[in-house]
Amino acid sequence: MCCSHNNNKEAEFVEVGSSSLFLTFIGYKMVYLALCVFYLCCCCSHAASGGIQTFVLPHSHMDVGWVYTIQESMHAYAANVYSSVTEELSKAKDRRFIAVEQEFFRLWWDAVATSTQKKQVQQLVKEGRLEFILGGQVMHDEAVTDLEDQILQLTEGHGFLYETFGVRPEFSWHVDPFGASATTPVLFALAGFNAHLVSRVDYDLKDDMQKEKKLQFVWRGSSSLKEKQQIFTHIMDQFSYCTPSHLNFSNSSGFYWNGVALFPDPPKDGVYPNMSLPVTKDTLHAYAQVMVENIKQRAAWFRTNHTLWPWGCDKQFYNSSVQFNNMDPLMKYINQNSQEFGVTVQYASLSEYFQAVHQSDLTWELRGSEDFLPYSTEPQQAWTGFYASRNVLKGVARQASSQLHAAETLFTRYRLTFPDGPVAKVWALDKLRALRWAVSEVQHHDGITGTESPKVADMYVQHLVQGMMGVEELLAALFLLPHNLDMSSVLDSVYHRKGHRSLGQHVIVYNPLAWNITTIINVTVTFQNATVFDDEGRPVPAQIQTSAQSNVTFDLFMRVELGGLQHRKYLIKFSDRKCAGRSKCGRTYAAKGVRFERRRVRDWTRTGRRLLPVLNECYKLMFDQDTNLLHSITYLEEKKMVSVSQDFWEYHANGDVKAGPISDNYIFSSSRGSAVRAYQAVEMEIIPGKIVSEIRQYFYREENEKDYAYSITTRVPECFGTTLRCHRLEQTYSLGSLLLNTEVILRTSTDLRSNRTLYTDDNGYQMMKRPYREFTNNTIARNYFPMVRTAYIEDDLSRLVLLSDRAHGVSSQASGELEVMLHRRLWNNQPWTLAYNLTLNDSSVVRPTLWMMLGSISTTTRLYQREAVELQHRPVVMPIDQPQRPWPEKKPRGRSAVRSVVLPPNLHLLSLSIPGWNYSSDHDVHLRHILSGVDLRSEPDYDRVLLRIMHLFEEGEDPELSKPVTVNLKEVLQSVGEVKVVEERSLTGTWNISRLQRWKWKTVDNLETENKGSERHGNETFSVTISPKEIRTFFIHFGSKDF
Repeated sequence: MCCSHNNNKEAEFVEVGSSSLFLTFIGYKMVYLALCVFYLCCCCSHAASGGIQTFVLPHSHMDVGWVYTIQESMHAYAANVYSSVTEELSKAKDRRFIAVEQEFFRLWWDAVATSTQKKQVQQLVKEGRLEFILGGQVMHDEAVTDLEDQILQLTEGHGFLYETFGVRPEFSWHVDPFGASATTPVLFALAGFNAHLVSRVDYDLKDDMQKEKKLQFVWRGSSSLKEKQQIFTHIMDQFSYCTPSHLNFSNSSGFYWNGVALFPDPPKDGVYPNMSLPVTKDTLHAYAQVMVENIKQRAAWFRTNHTLWPWGCDKQFYNSSVQFNNMDPLMKYINQNSQEFGVTVQYASLSEYFQAVHQSDLTWELRGSEDFLPYSTEPQQAWTGFYASRNVLKGVARQASSQLHAAETLFTRYRLTFPDGPVAKVWALDKLRALRWAVSEVQHHDGITGTESPKVADMYVQHLVQGMMGVEELLAALFLLPHNLDMSSVLDSVYHRKGHRSLGQHVIVYNPLAWNITTIINVTVTFQNATVFDDEGRPVPAQIQTSAQSNVTFDLFMRVELGGLQHRKYLIKFSDRKCAGRSKCGRTYAAKGVRFERRRVRDWTRTGRRLLPVLNECYKLMFDQDTNLLHSITYLEEKKMVSVSQDFWEYHANGDVKAGPISDNYIFSSSRGSAVRAYQAVEMEIIPGKIVSEIRQYFYREENEKDYAYSITTRVPECFGTTLRCHRLEQTYSLGSLLLNTEVILRTSTDLRSNRTLYTDDNGYQMMKRPYREFTNNTIARNYFPMVRTAYIEDDLSRLVLLSDRAHGVSSQASGELEVMLHRRLWNNQPWTLAYNLTLNDSSVVRPTLWMMLGSISTTTRLYQREAVELQHRPVVMPIDQPQRPWPEKKPRGRSAVRSVVLPPNLHLLSLSIPGWNYSSDHDVHLRHILSGVDLRSEPDYDRVLLRIMHLFEEGEDPELSKPVTVNLKEVLQSVGEVKVVEERSLTGTWNISRLQRWKWKTVDNLETENKGSERHGNETFSVTISPKEIRTFFIHFGSKDF
């Protein structure tokens, strides 16, 4: 992505159809600043000591989305990149190219590439001249993506590359995500990478690191794993991944001889806008001077005499012939005059550069588990707005990921239990692969971030929804056709009472987690009376009430108990008749609400006089009738009362670039001051219940408005006498449609003495401490952080935790306060934004969910990790028919015979799937298959199961739950099948862990990278020990079953 904001690139391209404007003002500004820095620094030190060895790295940054859809990009330039690069690399042995994101390459490989081109690519890859870097489906965002989705998209790309070419990427190329997470280097180390490359870090921090030559270091991204998963990290200098574009002898940009990609159609005559002046005898020396000066400037910022010089930028090399035919003579000229220039140049892959740095044998400084978030490009440009942009897209993406996880686990069990069952394996895998592709695709750094154009956002949603619809079909088939049962036996294995023949509806509920759970589910129904029966014919505790979202539907809450990876069937019997007594209603409670008078903010002169309690086994919540707001929460375990209130506030954004800093898709600018109250009046309704008590609060912009602007629905579970955990307060919000240039926050205010210190998660993997920092400008926005799953504040006694069903921006602007940015609607008149339609005029109504917990530090520590996972993977609730008259009476069949899969409470089943990749676990055997020309993709492997298990806790976080855990995989998975072979693999499955030998880098403490899995006991015992924050990956092979 080339963005109009000052993003540490010298060149800023604008792709246009016929416009003659090719460089933005920001690009010229950066050139000027870069030249000033150059003349102020000593840039000849390397030349004096024998010359600078320059690694010219040809590449094309190909956004999987952003401004243009995938289809538009493939047509306009992306397909031509791979076709022309393949042709040009085949012409000269010294040429190189790196391919990064796999989505475009896979589309080209499957739909465009000829058999000749495929053979050429195979040879180029074998010789290392075409190198696959990173290797994921996309270059994922690092701030708002979830750990599980990062692993998925990386696995998808790596599986394709290994199956097709037998290669495994060993280096990252994360040049464009907006900030760098500490989780990413851990995942890349687990995947077998030898070095990690990033670019976008805070402008002032990068300046300091350049001056002190500290852009390279060894990163220990996990405080628990430490040196076991450390990785050498390279931060790109201020020019980032683009080459100098300014030429003092030309109005055209430099080193981009193929010009700028043209949309929607490539030019028929091959002449693109802004094609650089060709290299001729008249321009050769001038080009060489510009290139050498830039090389020397970059070299002065690094410790070795090896300089990485990325040659490319966004949407480049679609005409590789003109690119290489101009660069070849330029590089030859520089090398012929290397003594004069003090520089040598060579085409290189990224691995060749990192090999040279590794062989320098220097000792490198260490960086701990700190991340590089948030990210700013200048004082008024804090890239913290995208944490909350396009809330709907973020929610759909997370929902799709959760549904995919459920379907993967269910299909795996089905395939192993009923290998010849009626659900066709080819059809099932196709459904799963479609959703894997869609979920992987949206993790792109201009996808889930919400920074894309509206048509691209629509594309992502369309792909996700289509994939989810396909997987819903698969789930229905897996539930209803488990082996040889007919439809009627599935539907009628439920107790039917004699007497009045009411309408009935069947619902299947599936627990996708490897823990036993007791929870409350909600089914929306259209009848005001209902009774619920389980698969043994017993009445189920339930509650029915008017829906919070509609006046014509009802919420039916059911308390369900499910084993790990287990599903159960329930029958809901409806009636229009009111219940005459308990015997007629079964165990369903009809809850009624009490509505309280609307309270105006201007009348809040005396508050706290009339408090209403709502209690469960864990909490006493007090609501103030004078304000209709939450007043306090007492956590009963320690009888500790904390003042707590929640309401909505708005930041008003500037949309006129002439009037000052703006907010947009990427940037949050608080140039108009602090947030203001978003409402003038509040109504409240309380619905006491026996399953759940519900508090509904409605916030009105104006005192007498008919329709509310915002709402909070809080559900307090009734847990007395059950195994249901009572610490979880479930809240759902409604926001929208917003007024233009408004950014809305939920502010939770407490009397905790938190000193404005906030804790937020890095991608759902680990927590980061976020002390409040003062800045000369834009302090509010620069103290916003991404919240993917979790955020909390605490003092010495208590902790308030919020858990989220999607990513948000979060901050603590005052002691005891936690504010979550839930929704944004923005428009500005910046020409660049308007040209690409990158505005955020999002008029949608959003309904995100947060779970809130309050308690002691020790209690919340034990709970919040697992609660976050349970929110991520809530039970799948699938009605399998419409309300209808019951079938003829049948005797109950009893509970499902499917046995549960249960892990200890500190271990999470990250993955249980059948990837389908068809490659041998033995690398040498796999390479022989590739060389023999066998089409490995023609028949997927349906028998190999991918298993990942993650330890949820940090080292020392809890006295018991932070201990290493030893589990016997044969015993854990015995209900799935008989485990025969266990192979430990790298994170994405492409390396046998025993053969993975990552590079060792010298560090100041002399601790070395651990290459092998900890405490691996071998196949004969099937036991593995998983230490705090470890993610262990295995291929599991099961024995066949006899029926």
